[in-house]
Amino acid sequence: MAGDRTRPGEFALIDRHFRPLAGEGAFGLADDAALVAPRPGEEIVVTKDMIVEGVHFFPDDPPAAIAAKALRVNLSDLAAKGAGPFGYFLGLGLRDGWTEDWVAAFAAGLAADQRTFGVALLGGDTTRAGERTIVSITALGRLPAGTMVHRSGARPGDVVMVTGTIGDAALALHQQKAGRLAPVALHRRFLYPEPRVALAPLVRRFAHAAMDVSDGLVGDLGHLCRASGVTVEIDAAAVPLSPDAAALIDAEPALLATALTGGDDYELLMAIAPADADACAAAGTTVTPIGRIVAGEGPPTIRGHDGQPLHFQRSGFDHFA
Repeated sequence: MAGDRTRPGEFALIDRHFRPLAGEGAFGLADDAALVAPRPGEEIVVTKDMIVEGVHFFPDDPPAAIAAKALRVNLSDLAAKGAGPFGYFLGLGLRDGWTEDWVAAFAAGLAADQRTFGVALLGGDTTRAGERTIVSITALGRLPAGTMVHRSGARPGDVVMVTGTIGDAALALHQQKAGRLAPVALHRRFLYPEPRVALAPLVRRFAHAAMDVSDGLVGDLGHLCRASGVTVEIDAAAVPLSPDAAALIDAEPALLATALTGGDDYELLMAIAPADADACAAAGTTVTPIGRIVAGEGPPTIRGHDGQPLHFQRSGFDHFA
């Protein structure tokens, strides 16, 4: 990133804004690689997601929120596997015209989330990215050996449960694209997803299969069922909605499809034995039963208030669609 006298070069930028975020095994970001060792009796889970300007965030979104979203979507994946996060690697591609103030605010957003979620920067890379900013994060989590929860373990008869509320971020994005002001709570859910890190032990203990809801509830149900060789029936009325989301859908019922297929929820989707469902529902964070795994194959069946299947133009977000 050298060449512009009004901005620091690449290594000065790293020294000033990212070296203070480095954790154990990162060697102060002064080496070519980090050293990560599993603790006795534990395994390390690794996940990677990237977010791209114009696809996952807007150019004028706050830099701290962009940093938080990039990190949190990865922590959400770890939680869905039952892993507790401890570190991450950052790949940052800066758009033309970037400023050091933007980078400072971005790094401050990472620092705040490091304190919140107990993680540290272990390494990464910075570069120029042309017309848009790109943020790629690889996150690492720990769990007891042999306890990682996969997508592929759902069994007929399992209760399908989801954390939190569904559709907030998708509805905020819909309102913004339509030139309408979204309720503050919904907009914050788009900017700052809440990874359910604290529920990782619950996932390990109870879930036969789990994943996070990133590409839309309906689409991600389909991913889980295909991996498990089953299908699912969901009661749309049971899907938990925030008061703001429910109000928007009451005023415009077609927005139910947006809520169920839009994505960016970053809630946990779990298949759990009926005998364990009550224990999960009492876990502190809202965990709601919304349907049941059934034998067979095929796309999810989402039933409306009249018991008839609902049909959607698309099941979820596709980066290549």
